Formats: sequence, C-alpha cells, structure tokens
Amino acid sequence: MKRSLLFLLGFLSVSCFISFIISGCAQVGSPSGGPRDSIAPKLVSAQPNLKSTNFKGNKIVLTFDEYVDVQDVQTNVLVSPFPKNNPTISFKLKTVTIKLKDTLKENTTYAINFGNAIRDNNEGNPYKNFTYVFSTGNTVDSLTLSGKIIIAETGKADSTISAILYRDAPDSAVQTRKPDYLTRLDGQGNFTFTNLSAGSYKVYALKDGDGGKTYNSGIEEFAFNDEIIMLPDSTNPFTLYAYAEEKDIKKTGTTKDAPGKTAADKRLKYTTSLTTLQQDLNNDLVLTFNRKIKTWDSTKIQLTDTLFNAIPGVLFSLDSTKKIVNIQSKWPAESKYYLILNKEVVTDTFNTQLLKTDTLRFTTKKLEDYGNISIRFSNLVIEKHPVLLFLKGDLLVKSVAINSTTWSEKLMEPGEYELRILYDDNNNGKWDPGNYIKKIQPEKGITLDKRLTIKANWDNEREVKL
Repeated sequence: MKRSLLFLLGFLSVSCFISFIISGCAQVGSPSGGPRDSIAPKLVSAQPNLKSTNFKGNKIVLTFDEYVDVQDVQTNVLVSPFPKNNPTISFKLKTVTIKLKDTLKENTTYAINFGNAIRDNNEGNPYKNFTYVFSTGNTVDSLTLSGKIIIAETGKADSTISAILYRDAPDSAVQTRKPDYLTRLDGQGNFTFTNLSAGSYKVYALKDGDGGKTYNSGIEEFAFNDEIIMLPDSTNPFTLYAYAEEKDIKKTGTTKDAPGKTAADKRLKYTTSLTTLQQDLNNDLVLTFNRKIKTWDSTKIQLTDTLFNAIPGVLFSLDSTKKIVNIQSKWPAESKYYLILNKEVVTDTFNTQLLKTDTLRFTTKKLEDYGNISIRFSNLVIEKHPVLLFLKGDLLVKSVAINSTTWSEKLMEPGEYELRILYDDNNNGKWDPGNYIKKIQPEKGITLDKRLTIKANWDNEREVKL
C-alpha cells in the first residue's frame, strides 16, 4: 500500500511537471477584472423637480443611480444669480443635498452648475456640467448671452478669467459689488450665460486676484464691453479684450549680510552680456553689478582696439536700476576689443569698489553666425500702425514697426521665436493697456500660431496670413 501511494504521488508530480511545461499547473486566484467603468452617474430624480416653478423652499435633493462623491465645491460649483452666501452641499450614498442660505428673489430663474464636482464613488467619472435649474416665478427664463474673452496684448485665451454680468447696474457696480452672474471660460476663451430674463446687462471679464469678485486692482486682468446688452435684442456673440493696467511686479526683499561673513562675500562684482567672450553685433555690451551703484566715473572705463587705441563714438550709461552699465558702439564683425575698467570706476552703496582694474578681451561675432529673415504679410492693416514683436518666452527680443506688406532684415540671432503683431493705435511703439474710467479699450495684439525658427547663415522666409 505504501509503495502504491508513493508511486501515485510520483506520478502526479511528473504529470504536473509535464503540464507545467505545456501550460503551467493550475493556480488558485481571482478572475481578471472587466473593462474599467467609464460611465458617469445618472440623475434618477430631483426634489423639487428640474425646472420647477414657484420654488419656495431652501432644500434640494438629487438622487443618482450609484454612489456619488462631490469634490472641490468651491472651485466647481457656480450659482446664478451670484449668491451673497454660497449654499451648503453635502452627499451621502446616492444622494446630493443642497441647502440654500440666501433669501431668493421673486420671479427669478436660478441655475446651480456643478461643473465636474459630482463623480461616481468608484472610478471618479464626473457628471460633467450638470445644472439644476428652478424658478421662483411662474416661468423658467431661457435667454442666453455668448461671447469670447482673449488677452488683448497676446491675442491668446486664458481660461482662468471669468465672465461676469450685471443687470440694470451703473458703471461703478463692477468696482463696488459682486456680479449678478458669473460663468467660466472654455479653453478657447468662449463663455455662455444661460437662463437670463429680458433686460439690460453690462458684461465684463475679470481675473479675480483677491476673491472679492470686484475690479479693485490695476494688476487684475479685466475687460469691459463698450455697449449695454439688451436682451432679447442683442444676441450676437461678441469679443472682450482683457488687459492689466499695471504690471504685477513681485516685491523682492533686501538681503543683509549675515554675521561672520568674510570680506570676500561683500565684494563688488559684475557680469557681462558676452557669450563665450563674443559680442552680439546688434546690441549693447552690458555690465550688470551685484549691488546698486552710488557713484560712477565714465572716464575710468575705456573700449580700445588690440593696440589700446580708444574706439571713437562709444557711449557709456548707467540705467535707472543703478545696477546696469550699457556700452553702446558700432560692432563690426570679427573685430577684437579690450574693455578696461579701472577699479575706481564705480562705488556701491556700501562705498565698495572693484578689487582691481580689469581688462576684458573679446571679439565680435561673424556674419555667418546670423540668419537673414524675410516675411510677407497678408491682411495686415497698415493704417493701424502694426508692430512686429519677436519673443523668446516672456522676453521681448526685438520690436519693429511695419509699414508695408513685406519686411526683411539681416543679422537675426538664430533661435526659435514667438511672433506677435501689435496694432499700435497711438503709434508710440509699444502696447498700451485700456482704462475703464476713461473708457479706453486696450491695443490689440495677435500671436501667430506657428513659431519662427531662424537658422544661422541661412535665408529664412515666412508667409504670415492674419
């Protein structure tokens, strides 16, 4: 019997081994899952019903076909007309409960847009842009107002801006109180207000910096429409051009030398704009100091040739930041120079000077280091004083006025540029923002979709159709 049992066990082991070679022994485990659930929750019922009229309560209960979660209420949920106090929104199992805190206006249609807040509990599939609508009057208003908002300076959309609407309000309302209606933009800058009643409206755009929902700072992106919108007569989409009247310059704190630092840490230093000891043919040579300059003596700085002969016609200047010295000269290609800085040329606010007299040796670039560019324009409005801007990131590299449908230039620095057309209405050579008090609209720019790549020692051409 013992031998038979051992034989049987051996046989089973061999069989399992053979089966493993062919297809693997049987394993105990969980079956593989099916396809991922990608279906959003469905609304089963609402109490009161969707688009109810003569609404009198302060509580709304929504029931869905599966367990739900509500996320990022502050970011997602928008109530129109805009409330003084946001409603309380809670969820449990398959229900979402809304408790209104404001006293509702008579004969008014309300809309609660949930954005992407309502999601199924398992996979997080959002019930996108679900809107619960009700009316305190006998009818549900159904008028709409659509438009687009773009940044005036760039011509680009910014979906973080909101469109805001005031009904029967003075011009000052946008600066003193919250709007009656607020809605978001899509990725292209489009917006739509829904469930509006007949009447007069003023529409604005605002990138709210402090959460107050009012235009109270010149650094906030803002736009206004010149005309009052009359519904239902004014139904055509329109465009608003947003601008910031002032640049948002972040304040930087001053640093103090920590106790125990050596004298070497307090040295007056500078950097140059030279690239691998080569000077650009188109721009000034720039010296940037690490601290503000209190006094400086332009006679103690000299640009010479290799025989130490002074170069005529050179201009030296200290800019308004008191940290930058510009050296302006004509720069012939492939020329060698010395820049001599006497150690007493500048004195900083600590009465510190350079440790020693410095001599910089550098050459100017070759013509072959640059590319030639030729651009032909279509649909360019010359009467609006167009200006062509070359940008690298947020840095404006070059700005040229365009007075014909063709423009060309040699000695362009190689690289990839973003191109922008600015219609310079007042012909002052720069972009000007709007002014709401004076009812001045901003100048408008157009950023071209395709970037321009300039290659060295190459004739670069581009067709630009606006």
